[in-house]
Amino acid sequence: MVTESLSPFKCHYLKRNGQQYHYVNEGHGEPVVMVHGNPSWSFYYRNLVSALSKSHQCIVPDHIGCGLSDKPSDADYDYTLNQRIDDLQALLEHLDVKENITLVVHDWGGMIGMGYAARYPLRIKRLVILNTAAFHLPKNKAFPWAIWICRNTLLGTFLIRGFNAFASVASYVGVKRKPMAKHIRQAYVAPFNSWKNRISTLRFVQDIPLKPSDHSYQVVSDIADSLSKFTSLPALICWGSKDFVFDKHSLARWKTELPQAQVHEFSDCGHYILEDASDEVVPLITDFITDENSKRPD
Repeated sequence: MVTESLSPFKCHYLKRNGQQYHYVNEGHGEPVVMVHGNPSWSFYYRNLVSALSKSHQCIVPDHIGCGLSDKPSDADYDYTLNQRIDDLQALLEHLDVKENITLVVHDWGGMIGMGYAARYPLRIKRLVILNTAAFHLPKNKAFPWAIWICRNTLLGTFLIRGFNAFASVASYVGVKRKPMAKHIRQAYVAPFNSWKNRISTLRFVQDIPLKPSDHSYQVVSDIADSLSKFTSLPALICWGSKDFVFDKHSLARWKTELPQAQVHEFSDCGHYILEDASDEVVPLITDFITDENSKRPD
């Protein structure tokens, strides 16, 4: 079992449909909501929270099944995108956070965070995009074979739930500039320490919609259609170019959807951009959020 000592911040919990939904809530001021992906957890944002909590309220949930949140079975939780968006909405309602939100998203956090933004576009003040998507797989992008195996085969299920292969491999291949320190890598994989506790890692992959009959396909379509509501919003994109999933094709789509965005590409970095280039990206995000010029247009 993961101990709360892995989190460098005070732990908070919201009872959500019978499950303990863990979140970080540090600092005071305008809210910055940071949404992680798979197979990570709120730990991913620790350096950004430390930098921003001096002047902002930093809210970072662990999705159900991840981090310090409960890890229920399929009988007790619906591991789907729409449910994830509902959870995030419930947390922000609980905290009475309903305006001037800076949304920071990574990996599946792009779908979840922008799914919330699609429901409440006027609540969003700024966007920070980190190797993620809020749209279907670009037509000129092949679905990675390694993800296909995890998504569609019994071998993938066995590797993910039996050997924690997805989280473990990601902690190595997700960084390119420099390897993660051993204790950091161990923190990333620690929440997923048994067959039972790896359920969300697998269900996230299985929920990737590739065709209209897939469960979350229409949800993603609706999120993608909503992006036009944010074309004039201040936005910052920090991108690790050596990400084999969220690569140049996804970045090109973001540049089209958010033509006003400040874009910083890191040619020698991978998926976990906040690990690979923390010393550069954290100040970029901090400056962007604290800049008086990056306000929501009237």
